[in-house]
Amino acid sequence: MSSENSRNKSRPAVHAAEIVREYGPFGSATQVHGVTHDGRRVWAATGAKLVAFDPASGETSQTLDVPCDAGTAFDGKHIYQIAESRIDKIDPATGKVLASIPAPGNGYDSGLTWAEGSLWVGQYRDRKIHQVDPETGAVVRTIESNRFVTGVTWVDGELWHGTWEAEESDIRRIDPKTGAVLERLEMPRGAGVSGLESDGADLFYAGGGASGKVRAVRRPTTGRQH
Repeated sequence: MSSENSRNKSRPAVHAAEIVREYGPFGSATQVHGVTHDGRRVWAATGAKLVAFDPASGETSQTLDVPCDAGTAFDGKHIYQIAESRIDKIDPATGKVLASIPAPGNGYDSGLTWAEGSLWVGQYRDRKIHQVDPETGAVVRTIESNRFVTGVTWVDGELWHGTWEAEESDIRRIDPKTGAVLERLEMPRGAGVSGLESDGADLFYAGGGASGKVRAVRRPTTGRQH
C-alpha cells in the first residue's frame, strides 16, 4: 500500500488547458515560433518578422524585420532571438542587432526565456533546457525533460516548458533541479505549442506553430508558490 501511495504522490497534476483567447494569423505569416512578453505587449517570431501585438485588443503595434526562426525572450530592455545557430540581442525600438552569441544547440534550439540574469534555451529533440550566460553563450547547467522541449518560461520561481511530440502538446511545470514533471496542462488535439511565455501573472502565451496563431492559456492556481 505504501509503495502505491508513493507512486500516486509522484504523479503530476493533469489539467485540460483552458485557452482564453487566440490571436493571429499575422498578415502573410504562416508560422509562429518564439513568443515573449515585454510587460505590455506580446511578441511573436514569425520567421522573417517579429510581430508585437496588444493582448487586450489583438492589434499589431510594431513589426521588426529580423530573422526569427525559434525562441524569443525579453530581459526588461532587449529582445533575445534565436536565429539559426545564434542568439541575437536586439534593440526592440529599431530592430538593430546589438550582439550575438552561439546557441547551445547549434541550430537545433527551440524555446528561449530570460530569468535571473540568464537565458534559458530549450533543445527540442535532445529534450533539454540549458541555462546560458547571455554574454558568452556558455552553458551554465542543463535540465533534462522526458519529452521534446519547445517553449520555455519562468514565473514565480516555477519552470514551465511546452512540448510537441507525436501530434500531442502540453505545457508542463517541472522541478528545475531534477526535471521531474510536477504539473501538466494538456492542449487540445491539433493545438501544438511552439514558443511559450508567461505574462508574469495568470496567463501563458503559446505559439501555435504552423497555425500562425498565438494562444493565451490560463495558468492554474494549484501548486503556486507563495
